[in-house]
Amino acid sequence: MDDMNGIGDMDGIDDTTDGLRHGDGTGHDDGTGARGDDVVPRVAVTPAAAGLLRRLRADHGPLMFHQSGGCCDGSAPMCYPAGEFRTGGSDVLLAELDVEGVAETVPFWMSRSQYAAWSHTRLIVDVVEGRGSGFSLEAPEGVRFLIRSRLVGT
Repeated sequence: MDDMNGIGDMDGIDDTTDGLRHGDGTGHDDGTGARGDDVVPRVAVTPAAAGLLRRLRADHGPLMFHQSGGCCDGSAPMCYPAGEFRTGGSDVLLAELDVEGVAETVPFWMSRSQYAAWSHTRLIVDVVEGRGSGFSLEAPEGVRFLIRSRLVGT
């Protein structure tokens, strides 16, 4: 995996200055009426995931993520051209990811039911070798996005 710029390598990440790209911290409305980083988990992107997002952006234009808890795509974050996946009342906007080298932020959505289960975690978007599923843009690249999680405050 060394040829993929450290894909899947989480060693040496310090939670205070971890080198990851974080969501904007605006505390998007989660549907409960509460706002702020203490309610909405922080979403980060590893350097490997950021590199893949730059390549996908160059090929497909503006991007978005959606993560559901569905049976078909498991709980993997799916990357789509922005606006190509319809979000609605059953979804929560967790972050607008600021990825260096990508002109616009990348919205990260999660199904409300999945958010209820993961609301206490910090989400880290990473990428690993292996075939992805569904219609996520990275599938033809031979890699797939995945979420690594940490309890908030740890």
